[in-house]
Amino acid sequence: MTRWTPRRTGRTARRTARAQRRTGGPPHRTGRPPRQARRSLRRARRWLPGLLLVSPSIVAIGLFVYGLIFWNTRVALSGKHDEVSPYKFDKGKNFVDLWDQPSWPGAVRHALLFTAVFVLGALLLGAFLAFLMDKGIRGEASFRVIYLFPMAISFIASGVVWRWLMNPAPPERAVGLNQLFGKVHLGSLANDWWQNPDWGMAAMALPAVWQMSGYVMALYLAGFRSVPEELREAARVDGASEWKVYRYVVFPQLRPVTLSALIILGHISLKVFDLIMAIAGKQIITYVPAIATYVEVFDRHDPANGATIATYLLLAVALLVIPYLVWSVRAERTR
Repeated sequence: MTRWTPRRTGRTARRTARAQRRTGGPPHRTGRPPRQARRSLRRARRWLPGLLLVSPSIVAIGLFVYGLIFWNTRVALSGKHDEVSPYKFDKGKNFVDLWDQPSWPGAVRHALLFTAVFVLGALLLGAFLAFLMDKGIRGEASFRVIYLFPMAISFIASGVVWRWLMNPAPPERAVGLNQLFGKVHLGSLANDWWQNPDWGMAAMALPAVWQMSGYVMALYLAGFRSVPEELREAARVDGASEWKVYRYVVFPQLRPVTLSALIILGHISLKVFDLIMAIAGKQIITYVPAIATYVEVFDRHDPANGATIATYLLLAVALLVIPYLVWSVRAERTR
């Protein structure tokens, strides 16, 4: 005998349909979670392990990078010019008063001269070395290691060696390069090096060029090797000389490499500190913003001025890096 069950009224059927739509299906009698809950669980399984993996790095970057940037900006905007004054907001007065100090404009000029010589010298020397490597010289692997080796040395170690090489002692006590020039009868090339009041920072850039040109060479060599050989062969078939092949085919393909190298070298040069300290110390003739920050904070005990200089350095680096990041993002979107 069939068991009688009451028929659902229209209102009851509509309520049941709405309940089923909210839960993603008919009621579950097997104890399994609803379909929407299972989807959420699957999504969590996909992104939760990765989030847990990178969360320590996110916390560290947020605390020790952006947190310290915020703290430095707070000090720069305050009137804390000694170790006991409170953090009182001074409406950015430090950023204007800094230009009235006699040593600050000279530090900016020294940084710009160092940056120009360092960036241009490293780019030209690195591109030339990469060009030689691309032509397939003998012992390429050995030369590549030799050119890259200086990059493995810290700026402190390089500064100690180049301080001896660029010793500006007079001829009777000459050492380093001045002594070498005298022995090979090229005494006219001996000079004051970094102690020259006009071009001392250009000489200071020589150790940095020597150290970073190998890195630039590696970037350009990778760029040379990434240019398809078919493009070069097509240009040669059309009658182009080897120089025209590089000028009109190869070099235009290296613009992203040049931009990357320019950004990397530019931000290194703007915040150079250890190389100058190892060679010249805290002398006014080699005064740069990074040295000025150290002097203001640790010698003159003026946290506000030191933080102001550090903020100027941050803005200078941002002017180089942010446009590059925007260009990189747009280039990726157009691919």
